[in-house]
Amino acid sequence: KMSAVFLLLLVSTVNVGATLEKGLPRREPRRLSCVRCCGPSEQPVSIISSRYTRMSSDPAYSVPKVQPTIDITILKGEKGEMGEKGYPGAVGKEGERGLRGFNGRKGQKGQPGPQGHSCKQLYAAFSVGRRKPLHSSDYFQHVTFDIEFVNLYKHFNMFSGKFFCYVSGIYYFSLNVHTWNFKETYLHLMKNEKEVAILYTQPSDRSIMQSQSLMLDLQEGDEVWVRMFKRERENAIYSEESDVYIIFNGHLIKPAVE
Repeated sequence: KMSAVFLLLLVSTVNVGATLEKGLPRREPRRLSCVRCCGPSEQPVSIISSRYTRMSSDPAYSVPKVQPTIDITILKGEKGEMGEKGYPGAVGKEGERGLRGFNGRKGQKGQPGPQGHSCKQLYAAFSVGRRKPLHSSDYFQHVTFDIEFVNLYKHFNMFSGKFFCYVSGIYYFSLNVHTWNFKETYLHLMKNEKEVAILYTQPSDRSIMQSQSLMLDLQEGDEVWVRMFKRERENAIYSEESDVYIIFNGHLIKPAVE
């Protein structure tokens, strides 16, 4: 009986194996990819590294490049309003003197000078006036004149208000002005850039005529003119369009060479 049972189990096992073998598909043996062998001077390449090389060169396996973009308008805000002007800073130290600059543009042609003479004339005289009143607005203010009584050889320049000495010698000058009520009158008679005489009147409720005169020894090229000198008080001289209250005179007394 035991032999019969063993034989029956063996037959059933063979049938089951045959049935399973018929139902399942057969797998073909896996083929390995060919890899180039290394030469005598080359190092052996592993199968994994060669496979990675083939996958990285294949477009299907390449990793896409990501290029991020930033929107500047999101980061940059709107322009703000201008703030208030700050206080000036401390004055710095004086710097070194710079290089000399370029020459400026050529000035306009000046006015023609007095007419020349074959023999130099040893005469000089002028008498000029001013019809308009004048208030001193600066510390020193030049006095000019608008009417010409005598101007021998045009030695007195009406535009600059200065007498230019062409003939060296002794000269006599006089200045006459009309003061202004309740205002100070303070003038300098000038030789070049130095005051040589003063005409002064204190403020008063009465206006008066005031004069100053002197003689000067001038050399050729010297200039004589009048300026107002302003202090704490208001300085002024009076005149009218119809009448002349301000007069400046000068003439040569004795030339240096006769």
